[in-house]
Amino acid sequence: MLSKEQIKDLKEKLLQQIEENFPEDKREFAIQQVEDMSSDELEDFLRKNNLVKEIENPQCIFCSIITSEIPSFKVEENKKAIAVLEINPISKGHVIIIPKDHILSAEQISDEVYSLSRKIAERIKLVLKPKKIELIVQDKFEHMVINLIPIYKDETIHSERKKETEDELKKIQKELEFREKIEPKKIIKTERLRIPRRIP
Repeated sequence: MLSKEQIKDLKEKLLQQIEENFPEDKREFAIQQVEDMSSDELEDFLRKNNLVKEIENPQCIFCSIITSEIPSFKVEENKKAIAVLEINPISKGHVIIIPKDHILSAEQISDEVYSLSRKIAERIKLVLKPKKIELIVQDKFEHMVINLIPIYKDETIHSERKKETEDELKKIQKELEFREKIEPKKIIKTERLRIPRRIP
């Protein structure tokens, strides 16, 4: 028997999958079906679709991104966090910084996680030229994450989201991922020193 918390968590995961993968004309009907499911119907659905492991061990969606079980558009990572593009962004270049440790409070976010956030925020400013970057810590599916939201007009964390195309996400990923590598290094001109030959 599923607990209320498990039902809520599993339904949220199913709804997210529908939003991401279903054709638009079938999306609304599928969402309504999931929302109307009872606990028994949900369990039956999971068993029929070989998703029983979700009942015994519901996996955090962000932990699945970190282990690459769920594909993502990774921009960069360090020892403590991974930066990926939000697939349902608030604005162009919306990035989520995911701590690699499953942490439940903002106080547990390490300096290394914030360091990656600042680095990616600077890169977004340089490449996409928003007015500013909003850094918002958020508890999503009981895993703390940091949203980097480029502000072009008056976007907020509550602004409407839109599903981004895979092609556009790949394009933004490439711009943000390889920006530092393609920037020419400064060439410092130095005069060649002439060293007199030693005469034995």
